[in-house]
Order: sequence, then C-alpha cells, then structure tokens
Amino acid sequence: MKSAQPVPMAEPTERTAPASQNTATSQNTATSQKTMTSQDTMQAIVQRRYGTVPEEVLRLERIPRPRPAAGEILVKVRAAGVDRGTWHMMAGQPYLMRLGLGFRGPRNRVPGLDVAGTVVATGPGVTRFAAGDEVFGIARGSFAEYAVAREAKLARKPAALSFAQAAALAVSGLTALQGLRDVGRLTTGQKVLVIGASGGVGSYAVQLAKAFGAEVTGVCSTAKTDLVHAIGADHVIDYTRADFADGHEHYDLILDIGGNTPLSRLRRALTPRGTLVIAGGEGGKWTGMGRQLRALALSPLIRQRLTTFVSTHRRQDLETLRQLTESGQVTPVIEQTCPLTEVPQAIRRLHAGQVRGKFAITI
Repeated sequence: MKSAQPVPMAEPTERTAPASQNTATSQNTATSQKTMTSQDTMQAIVQRRYGTVPEEVLRLERIPRPRPAAGEILVKVRAAGVDRGTWHMMAGQPYLMRLGLGFRGPRNRVPGLDVAGTVVATGPGVTRFAAGDEVFGIARGSFAEYAVAREAKLARKPAALSFAQAAALAVSGLTALQGLRDVGRLTTGQKVLVIGASGGVGSYAVQLAKAFGAEVTGVCSTAKTDLVHAIGADHVIDYTRADFADGHEHYDLILDIGGNTPLSRLRRALTPRGTLVIAGGEGGKWTGMGRQLRALALSPLIRQRLTTFVSTHRRQDLETLRQLTESGQVTPVIEQTCPLTEVPQAIRRLHAGQVRGKFAITI
C-alpha cells in the first residue's frame, strides 16, 4: 500500500548518566539501556487521545513489551486485522463507547484486536498452548510487535491460511457467524439477504450462509459486485442500480451490516414472518443505537422479528471458524496488506468504504 505520509515515529528517550559517575558506570548504563531496548520493548501503534483523523492520533512508538498474567499468552504478532470497529474505537464514537473505553482517552493505548502469530511465552495456568505454536484470535493491542491474549480467546492457526488471512478471521468472522446462526436462526433452504456483502463481516456472512445451505443475495456497490459473486453469492444487487426492497423478492433473513437503511424499507424486503438482524450502524455520535432500539421496540408488535446483537469472543466459535476454513467452505478475503507505518492510511481507507473484504497489517 502506498502512502504519502508515513505515521511519525517517536524516538525512545535516553537518560544521560550524571557527571559524577565514572566511565565504567556510564558504559554499564549504556549497555543496560541497549539491552532494555532490544529485549524488553517493542514497536507499536499508540493512541493517547480520541480523534477522527487517524494521522493525527496514531503514532508509531517504542514502548515496554507486555507480560502475560495468569491464563494469558504472549504472542509475537505476525499479522493483525483492521476492521470498521477500529475507527470507532479510535474516534471514541458513538460516545456511549467511552463508558468502557475511557472518557478522555482510551485506557488501552495500543489499538487492535484481531491477531495471528506465534506463542512466545505463557502465564501460569495455560495448558492448551506452548511456545512456538501458531495461533489466531483476539488480543489486546495487536497493532504491535507483541500482544497479550487470554487463552480462551485463541485457537490454533489453520494450516492452509497465511498469517495475514488468519489475522482477519476472528472479529468479522465471529460477528457473521453469530449473526446468522445464533441471532438469525438460519436454517437450510432459507433465502438470505446480506446488506454490505463486500465488507469484512459481509464477505464472511455470504460464505457462511452458503455453507449453512441458504440461497444468498448480496448487496454492494458496482465496483464490488464481482467480489460478491466470486465468494459464492447466488445473486448480487448493485444498490446504485436496483432496490432490494422493490417488492420483487422477499427474504427469510436479512443481515444488515453497518448501514442506515430505514426499518420500513427493510421490513418490505422481509417475508411476513422473516427476521431482520442489525449487526451494526453508522448513524449517531451519542449512542449509535437509535435504529436498533426502534427495531427492538417494534418487534413485539408485529409478526416479523427485528433484532440486533453484540458479538462475543467465544473459544468454541473460533474453533468453528477454524474448521470451516480448513474444509475450504470459508476463505478470508484480504484486499491488501500494509506495515505498521501505514496503519493510519489503512484505517482511513476502510472507514471510507474503499476496501473489499478485509485489510491486514503484517509485522
């Protein structure tokens, strides 16, 4: 990926030994600092305040390497996935998110959740992994050379996937899996509409729905119709040329990912007892949940089922995704990879809707 302006690198601070110390002491101090830099620190993307312009709030710095606590694993990061949620956490929007993230700035200064890499060390109580194992899943602060993850949020990396592909699997894959199977209650033979089918969650939703035996229609822009066809959609609607709610087709299940389509239009595309699952939304700076709350309030009053959810990071679901990738039923769609220095540009492109599938950072 080309970038006009790489993220600035903050230089590590070096302390000068007091003049009263002798030469030997100064040499020992310099040696100690060099050892600390190479063995106990790492490069990472760091964010100290919220903001909507990635180049202004994200910096590449050298910081202390994390240490695994009980039940945790230290992973040498080989790749990290970038998803739309990364921008929201960077911006602290909707503002309701700051109740959990931190009011004035993020408590966790290193962004990133999706991870794939190699186990370096394990904390007390870890039994499923050992040093050298290749893993993928969810970590704290994966936009770095090293990250810590809980044992229950990792699975063994599928052998057929590259680290970049594996790093893009967990966050979006879990959302698609749980939205279709658990919340949408998808069954074989149903007609499914995926709105936002070319994005991170959408590209997994199309493949998963096909794997579960559904007839799948994907909605996307003109430039991305070929991708949605390629990943297995039976039908593709270019929303710039056709209206999925024109009354010609009705769907048993609609998975709406990150859109602003009014509930009335979505309901017109449902069967009389169909299900709408809202997996995200881009409207509103305060809660970002207005459409979801209206859907939940309306659902008990009508025959159609309107609902929403927040995905959870479950070990058994990571294992399901691993099995589906190993069987060839699901393949991560990676448009491009980039180094740590280009993370701000990657986030900007993703938020602007310029990415097909997922974006991965390689380290």
